[in-house]
Amino acid sequence: MVWWPGIFSVLMLAWIFLPIYIAGQVTTMPEYLRKRFGGSRIPTTLAVLYLLMYIFTKISVDMYAGAIFIQQSLHLDLYLAIVGLLAITAVYTITGGLAAVIYTDAVQTMIMLMGALALMGYSFDAVGGMEGLKEKYFLALASNRTENSSCGLPREDAFHIFRDPVTSDLPWPGILLGMSVPSLWYWCTDQVIVQRSLAAKNLSHAKGGSLMAAYLKLLPLFMMVFPGMISRVLFPDQVACADPEICRKVCSNPSGCSDIAYPKLVLEILPTGLRGLMMAVMVAALMSSLTSIFNSSSTIFTMDLWNITRPRATEKELMIVGRVFVLLLVLFSILWIPVVQASQGGQLFIYIQSVSSYLQPPVAIVFIMGCFWKRTNEKGAFWGLVLGLLLGFIRLVLDFIYLEPRCDQPDERPTVVKNVHYLYFSIILSTVTLVIVSTVSWFTAPPSKEMVSGLTWFTRHDPVVRKEQLPPLPLTLPQNGTPESSSTSIQLEIVQENMSQTHSCAVTPKRSKVVKAILWLCGMESKGKEEPMSKVEPVITFLEENPFVKTLLDINLIICISCAIFVWGYFA
Repeated sequence: MVWWPGIFSVLMLAWIFLPIYIAGQVTTMPEYLRKRFGGSRIPTTLAVLYLLMYIFTKISVDMYAGAIFIQQSLHLDLYLAIVGLLAITAVYTITGGLAAVIYTDAVQTMIMLMGALALMGYSFDAVGGMEGLKEKYFLALASNRTENSSCGLPREDAFHIFRDPVTSDLPWPGILLGMSVPSLWYWCTDQVIVQRSLAAKNLSHAKGGSLMAAYLKLLPLFMMVFPGMISRVLFPDQVACADPEICRKVCSNPSGCSDIAYPKLVLEILPTGLRGLMMAVMVAALMSSLTSIFNSSSTIFTMDLWNITRPRATEKELMIVGRVFVLLLVLFSILWIPVVQASQGGQLFIYIQSVSSYLQPPVAIVFIMGCFWKRTNEKGAFWGLVLGLLLGFIRLVLDFIYLEPRCDQPDERPTVVKNVHYLYFSIILSTVTLVIVSTVSWFTAPPSKEMVSGLTWFTRHDPVVRKEQLPPLPLTLPQNGTPESSSTSIQLEIVQENMSQTHSCAVTPKRSKVVKAILWLCGMESKGKEEPMSKVEPVITFLEENPFVKTLLDINLIICISCAIFVWGYFA
C-alpha cells in the first residue's frame, strides 16, 4: 500500500530525472544544484542535510533492523548485535566498494525473493489462507492484555488501503499526496539511489533497472505485510504484547514488539535449512544497504564539503577523510538508536515515514522546480529550502519532545503534534516550499543561460554553455624592462612545487607489514606516491538509445503502470 507510490517514482527516475542528470554530467546531487543554481550555499546546505537524514532515517534504522534479526536468532543483547553487524559491515565496505554492493545485491535479491515467496506460502498455509487470516487477525490478542483496555487491539480498518481521512493511522489523502513527495525525494534525488542508476552502462540499462525495481515493489504487500499480520495471529503474546515490562523482556523495547513480526516468522515457520539461509541473506542485505549508505555519505562529504575547504586535496587524503567520517557517522547513528526505539509507539516503519515527511519535501520541491521550471533561481531555491527545512525541523523536534503516549495514557501533546498527521504535514510543507520558491524566483533576476542549458528537462538536449573565459591578465613591466605576465610567475611556482613534490616522492620509504595491511584495506596498496585528484569523467555521456530497446522499455513502462493502478484499485 504505502510502497506503491514508489513504483511511479522509481520509473520517473529513469525516464525523467536521469536524462537531466546525465545531460548535466553530475556525479552527486549537491553537484547538480551547484551547476543549476550556482554558488555554494544551496549545495552545502543540501550536503549537510543529506548526512543528517542518513543518520535519522537510514544508518540508525538499518542497524536497528539488522540487530533485531540477530537478537531474535542468537538471543544477544541489542547493542552487542549492533557491534557485530558493524564489524562485519566495516570490512565489507572498506574492501569492497560500490561494485561489490551492486553484484552482491543482485544475488541477494534473487535469494530473498525465493525465500520470501516460500515464507509467504508457509504463512498462509499455517492460518488457512486469506480467509483464515481475515477471520483470525481480529482475534489475535495477547493473553496478558488488560480486558477493559483498548491496548493491543487490532485496527478495524487493518485490511483497508484507503482509510478514514481524519481518524485513521494512514489517511488516504496523505498516502496519495503526502507520501508521494518524500517518495520522489527518495527515488529521484537521493544520492544512494541515483548513484546506482548513474553507474549503469547506458540509459537503457538504467531504465531496465528501474523497471525491475518497480515490478518488485508490487510484491511487498503479499510477501511482507500479510506475513507480518500472520505473525501476529500465530504469536500474539510476543508480536502483539501490550504490557511495557513484557515487551521489554520479549524485544528490549517497552513501546511494542511489532518490529519482530517478520524475523519471528522466519525463525518459527521455515524449515531449518531455509531458515538459516533466509536469516543470513536478510542480514547480508541490511549490511549491503549500510555499505551503499556509507559509500554515498563518504562521497558527499569528501566531494561536496571537504573539497570546498581543501580544493587541492590528494586522492589518498580524500580516501582517508571519507573513511574517518564514516566512523563518526556510525557513532552518531548508534547514539540515535534509543530515539528510534521510543518514537512512534515503537513502530519502525512509521518512524521512517514521519521523519521523511518533515525533512524531505523541501528538498524534493527544490529539485522538481529546478528540473522543470527554467525561471527558478538561486534565491528562490535557497529561501524555499531553508524556510521549509526550518518548519520541518520544528515539527521534528516537537515529535521527539512530545512522544506519542501509550493507549492507556491521556494524549496531552500540542495540537499541531496531536491533530496534524505527519502525512498532512508533508502536504503543507510541500505547498509552503513551492509558494516560497515560485514567489522569490519570480520577483528576482532570472538565472543565467549557463545555469539552465543542459540542466532542465526542456534544455537537456541543448549544448552546455560555459562561462565566458576571463581576459588574459595584463602584462607587467619589471625593473629590468622585460615584459612578463603574472600568470607566468604563477605557473613557474606551480611547476617548481610539483618538481619538488616529485623529487621528494622519488624515494619511497619501505613500509612495514602493518602499514601495508592498512593501505590494502583502504584500497591504496598500489599507490607508490600521492597523485592529485583527477577530474571525474561523466558516468554516461550520451542519451541516445537503440530504437528497438527503447520501444520495448516503453511498452514495459505502460504495462508496469497499468499493473500498479489495477492493484491500487483492487485493494482500495
